[in-house]
Amino acid sequence: MAAMDSLVMNLVSFWRKTNIRQNFPWLFLVISVVGSIVKDMQLIPETYFSNSRNVLNVYFVKVSWGWTLLLLFPFITLSNAHDRGLTFVLRRLCSLAVATGVWYACTHSFFFIEDYTGACYESRALEEVRLEFTSKADCRRAGLAWDGYDISGHCFILAYSALVIAEEMAPMVQLKGSGWRGPAYAGAALDALYVALNAIVALWIWMFACTSVYFHDMSHKLLGTSCAVLGWYLTYRVWYTKPLSPGLPPLQTQGKRQA
Repeated sequence: MAAMDSLVMNLVSFWRKTNIRQNFPWLFLVISVVGSIVKDMQLIPETYFSNSRNVLNVYFVKVSWGWTLLLLFPFITLSNAHDRGLTFVLRRLCSLAVATGVWYACTHSFFFIEDYTGACYESRALEEVRLEFTSKADCRRAGLAWDGYDISGHCFILAYSALVIAEEMAPMVQLKGSGWRGPAYAGAALDALYVALNAIVALWIWMFACTSVYFHDMSHKLLGTSCAVLGWYLTYRVWYTKPLSPGLPPLQTQGKRQA
């Protein structure tokens, strides 16, 4: 128990640093650029993570939004219910619905762009076009090769998930500062969820870096990452500061009022 408390406090202290929170979105843009340069110069040899079938990619990245929702839903519920009513909790949970809408709109836009700009070929040599196939799904289903403008969905979802989680974890700073006054089991669950969320953020950053150095062109990665940062900025820095919105997590709300 003492080890868990110490770990949680260390994580809280880390996220309490203003420069960490302010520069966090820039981290993904920097990794995209540096990773792309490293990839183009072939500075890093192939490893286990250069294979898209690696276990982290298959069981975590490909369902990354599911993992994000699975951990954030109970955490937002517990952390925002402390000394607040059901209405406030439901309002804050609406941020997950909004984030899911952003995720859905962006990823499906990426699919549409790849279909609209692409063509189906007999092989990866891209020599003979198969005009009867007009979508990536039909082309791949036929065992052929599709070539289109492939905006990196991995870069988008990993960066966007990490940014949303970092915002929603903010109440833990206030809760640990003022002292948890709820049931002990709820406090233990909150600590476990907080550690798990930090672990998943670290995993998303690692897999984002792997994507940057092994897959996609620079423009594909930068555009996917930029969409993630823009989606985060328009919600947490613009819309959520307004009255008619899900609102910011408690700590950010206090910060906005004090500012």
